[in-house]
Amino acid sequence: MYLSRFLSIHALWVTVSSVMQPYLFVWGHYDVCKSLIYTEEGKVWDYTACQPESTDMTKYLKVKLDPPDITCGDPPESFCAMGNPYMCNNECDASTPELAHPPELMFDFEGRHPSTFWQSATWKEYPKPLQVNITLSWSKTIELTDNIVITFESGRPDQMILEKSLDYGRTWQPYQYYATDCLHAFHMDPKSVKDLSQHTVLEIICTEEYSTGYSTNSKIIHFEIKDRFAFFAGPRLRNMASLYGQLDTTKKLRDFFTVTDLRIRLLRPAVGELFVDELHLARYFYAISDIKVRGRCKCNLHATSCLYDNSKLTCECEHNTTGPDCGKCKKNYQGRPWSPGSYLPIPKGTANTCIPSISSIGNCECFGHSNRCSYIDLLNTVICVSCKHNTRGQHCELCRLGYFRNASAQLDDENVCIECYCNPLGSIHDRCNGSGYCECKTGTTGPKCDECLPGNSWYYGCQPNVCDNELLHCQNGGTCQNNVRCACPDAYTGILCEKLRCEEAGSCGSSSGQGAPPRGSPALLLLTMLLGTAGPLVF
Repeated sequence: MYLSRFLSIHALWVTVSSVMQPYLFVWGHYDVCKSLIYTEEGKVWDYTACQPESTDMTKYLKVKLDPPDITCGDPPESFCAMGNPYMCNNECDASTPELAHPPELMFDFEGRHPSTFWQSATWKEYPKPLQVNITLSWSKTIELTDNIVITFESGRPDQMILEKSLDYGRTWQPYQYYATDCLHAFHMDPKSVKDLSQHTVLEIICTEEYSTGYSTNSKIIHFEIKDRFAFFAGPRLRNMASLYGQLDTTKKLRDFFTVTDLRIRLLRPAVGELFVDELHLARYFYAISDIKVRGRCKCNLHATSCLYDNSKLTCECEHNTTGPDCGKCKKNYQGRPWSPGSYLPIPKGTANTCIPSISSIGNCECFGHSNRCSYIDLLNTVICVSCKHNTRGQHCELCRLGYFRNASAQLDDENVCIECYCNPLGSIHDRCNGSGYCECKTGTTGPKCDECLPGNSWYYGCQPNVCDNELLHCQNGGTCQNNVRCACPDAYTGILCEKLRCEEAGSCGSSSGQGAPPRGSPALLLLTMLLGTAGPLVF
């Protein structure tokens, strides 16, 4: 009876599958963690990979501004109209609801007629930079499933960086740079996602693909998630099996679409001209009417729902797993090391359920980072073999060189070891200490060795200052560039433009009226001191 019933259900499943297979193949919902099936032995559970539905993640975030008092309206101030930068009679007043523009208006669900928006204070302290950090935090690992879209009510900024964190804001990595001139702003050649490929999909690019000013079509900034998916799944994302296969086997690709926090760094407002109009500074500010972030809770393919309780997201774990991300096996279900579910085979995937423990006596603890142990007879001890997730050590309890311990993660979390990200130009090597600090070259400082000590300037790494506007001046009409070199007029050469070019060729005439500065001049003495202490300069 069970067999006949099973065959009937199987026949029904085949019929439904033939109709639904294209849909399942394209989208791969994975919306069931387990189902009862009938076999000759009776009813049994059939476990499958599963994940929450994609949703609007702005409903669950917390927003933080830095500086915290950057929002306009306290005290009240006037600003210029968006469409007419010389009509400056609009008012922002935090004490009046109709005139206030608080941060939550970047995510409100009110209709867009009239639109609502957050707005910063105006650039009244020019030339001090008008810079704002907007941090979006979920206190939970999430996976992005669609483009990040930022809609500005003002003109889009001339310079901006979108950053991500995988460790709840402790460290940050750039996601994408935005500028009207990438080479000038970030020393990067401009690119678009269309210039990338499967092999370069993780490249961090700077894009100039947006216009400046106040026109309607210049207000939206994208971070293209789907275009990156398309390198594996095709232009219309029809071949999801290929994408899921890549996500299954390439951790760096999974991590690229995974975040705990996002940060929008607004570095320079939309100017629209070559120079800032210092007589109308009320026309320069930031205003954002909408931010869209669509994704799902990361549950390692062990849950179909994510609970939001006490302002916190937590996966509702299946497959005998537990933890905020279903990242470990329940107690007494550690018969084999924990493993995330697998998307493959399409469309059901593999659950990789945690199984009951037979005995915990004598088992080696590898914190879920190794599937094999080896007994060392000489030492009379057991060690873990082939540690994963960038771990090492007898029990996979240490981090590989180039990685450091994630203080916010448990030892059995696959993200327990974080890449150092030492700046290759400023650090001696790519290793860091246990706190994530890199070993910096002379003249360089900062946790990642990407800042310069006083007396040095960043120029392909930190270089000793050769010239500045206080101690060392370029001579004979030369101009100081980046504090590390003097750009000399055609007739002069030397570190400080202190020599006649013709002297090197031996062609200077006695009637030229020009000559090198005296050998005992303060400029040459100071130059000698610099060269004697700082070593050779590289330009």
